[in-house]
Amino acid sequence: MILISHRGNLSGKDELRENSLEYVQEALDKGYSVEVDCWYIDNKIYFGHDYPQYEIDENFLNINKQKLWIHCKNLECLKFITESPNEYIGFWHESDKYTITTNKYIWTYPGENLTSRSIIVDLELKNKYNNIYGICTDYVSMI
Repeated sequence: MILISHRGNLSGKDELRENSLEYVQEALDKGYSVEVDCWYIDNKIYFGHDYPQYEIDENFLNINKQKLWIHCKNLECLKFITESPNEYIGFWHESDKYTITTNKYIWTYPGENLTSRSIIVDLELKNKYNNIYGICTDYVSMI
């Protein structure tokens, strides 16, 4: 099962550091995949949940493209990710029960039915799961 750090969090939510390049890199350095909130505005890439907060060089995406799960926060980002020849892993969702990632996995809202291709979002790590592809949580280091 793949373990995905939610915004770089490892052992709980840290709103002051979430999505910052350094925080995301710390989770990557520990071997985790990371879900990042991403914006694309005026040909620039930003991480940040509610707004574009941290400008990111595309080289960072390229180097880590196998481990970054890019949550597109605006249409321009979704277009950028899906048109890129770099085969980034990306998706768009708001309150959908399910959404398909660009690498054909099912990003799944908490409490919904699961399959072997599901990535469940369980931010507080409330449940144990069997026969799923992965989990995205703020407590990834506790699994």
